[in-house]
Amino acid sequence: MRKSANLRPQLNSNCMKDFLYILRRFIPPYKRYLILNIFLNVLSAVLNLFSFALIIPILNILFKTDEVVYTSIDWVWNPGSWDFWKGLPEVLKNNFFAFVSELIATRGGSVTLIVLGVFLVVMTFLKTASMYFAFFTMIPIRTGVVRDIRNQINRKITQLPLGFFSEERKGDILARVSGDVNEIETSIMSSLDMLFKNPILILVYLLGMLFISWQLTIFVLVLLPVAGYVMGQVGKSLKRKSLTGQEQWGYLMSQIEETLSGLRIIKAFNAEKKIQKRFEKSNDTFRRTTNRIYRRQQMSQPMSEFLGTATIAVVLWYGGSLILKEDSLINASTFIYYLVIFYSIINPAKDLSKAAYAIRKGLASMIRIDKILMAENPIKDPATPKPIGLEDRIVYHDVWFKYQNDWVLKGISLVVPKGKTLALVGQSGSGKSTLVDLLPRFYDVDKGSITIDGTDVRDTRLCELRALMGNVNQEAILFNDTFFNNISFGVNSATQEQVEQAARIANAHDFIMATEEGYHTNIGDRGGKLSGGQRQRISIARAILKNPPILILDEATSALDTGSERFVQEALENLMRNRTTIVIAHRLSTIRNADEICVMHEGRIVEQGRHEELLALNGYYKRLCDMQSF
Repeated sequence: MRKSANLRPQLNSNCMKDFLYILRRFIPPYKRYLILNIFLNVLSAVLNLFSFALIIPILNILFKTDEVVYTSIDWVWNPGSWDFWKGLPEVLKNNFFAFVSELIATRGGSVTLIVLGVFLVVMTFLKTASMYFAFFTMIPIRTGVVRDIRNQINRKITQLPLGFFSEERKGDILARVSGDVNEIETSIMSSLDMLFKNPILILVYLLGMLFISWQLTIFVLVLLPVAGYVMGQVGKSLKRKSLTGQEQWGYLMSQIEETLSGLRIIKAFNAEKKIQKRFEKSNDTFRRTTNRIYRRQQMSQPMSEFLGTATIAVVLWYGGSLILKEDSLINASTFIYYLVIFYSIINPAKDLSKAAYAIRKGLASMIRIDKILMAENPIKDPATPKPIGLEDRIVYHDVWFKYQNDWVLKGISLVVPKGKTLALVGQSGSGKSTLVDLLPRFYDVDKGSITIDGTDVRDTRLCELRALMGNVNQEAILFNDTFFNNISFGVNSATQEQVEQAARIANAHDFIMATEEGYHTNIGDRGGKLSGGQRQRISIARAILKNPPILILDEATSALDTGSERFVQEALENLMRNRTTIVIAHRLSTIRNADEICVMHEGRIVEQGRHEELLALNGYYKRLCDMQSF
């Protein structure tokens, strides 16, 4: 039922390409925050660059190294001219130094240092404020994308057919919804600020460095890719190891889910040690995988620090040799300013490498989540749906069906007239439940068709088709909510009076009113505060309130004791009155009065008729009755 071919193959190739693909999928609703974030990051980088520029006049004043006399240049505003923009940096630099020189001459060095210090504080405040608001605008993106992913997973889970989940471990799906989504939040989403801030910082700082000394900057640009390549090699296999780790985590979650579900059997068979050893073995395997991931991930910090220091040492050597030349275009104070800018690139570069490691780890989780999000749903509404309603009959026309390789149903043909009761009996595995599941299109037939009043169920909308049907299953499926909300489940406009009336018909009103808060009492997880008979009567009340024309009863009383069965059977008789009913029966005594009984064996209908007629045949049905009597 599940097709994995829809998974995007690119998620196994280029890391940055995959990351950009994820952004295109999830970022568009938050693009206004992203644009504002980019603007604030640019502003922060520019302010940071100008605040660093104060180092030059401060050093010149302290060490009296600048002997150049600056005079102010007239600045004519002409943004339409290329010469204006070309000469603007030099004019700004010259006029700033001219202002400082004049201030020193008129006020003295001490006052000038105070003015420069105040200017530095103001620039730093503006820079840090813009940085904060850049982080501030990133928060709605990070939390919003994670929320959207969870919503998409939940929406997809409710839309996918039952066949998808029969091939997946429930614990592994829970691990994807919880652990993998959290991994995306901590790995990919937390890297957004680094990926949108750091490239901007690096670009602005590089432009500043080019303006100061293009020779030195070109030398640096040769060194940086070499260091980046070495760090990239370390994290090359991180995504693959992370994917393995997430799969092992999903297996652990599956084991925990199985343990919780089967705790009664585990204790009854004294299997606690066996379950503990199985879990501890898997947990230890997951620990070893996690150790390898963390060790490789933590290698990025010391390696980037070592490579950064080595790069600075090389830059010091090359920059010093430039200063020592007689015709040098860079002096000592400007070189220190250059080093400050260059060192400021190191941290963004390191954060960028960390983000790359984190993204590789998060992409492994995205692959697992996409196994749900990209799964194809073969059960879809038709392009031109037909209206549907039951006025005459339900017909199975030569129906064949298989889950994987072997046929489960083989050429089933039968008719269920409106208002009649059809009972399906047979040994376990004969295909009874599968035959019923095809009617609401939980699965689609492989051959043949199912029609309601001549309309193929595949030619109508799923919501209209399933609105015709009510289900009462062997296991009452209830939710951790109140009696009222469980009975009114799926009926949005239900009133208190309607819910109470449905509960009375289902013989549930009395025990509901005996609880502390009546219909507003919470029934616990899966109705755990109720007995089996009470849970079943609540599910019957839910079907009564829906008031469907077609009723499906899947062994609704087989798991009950005799006392509870009497109450439930009476409620079922009230529910079945004047409805088209298909009953899967385990206890044959409950379907004696059915209008027609179909006996199924190995996917075929081998006998068909009323109770007395089938007994007279002395065949499969007679043997089933004799076995139950015995």
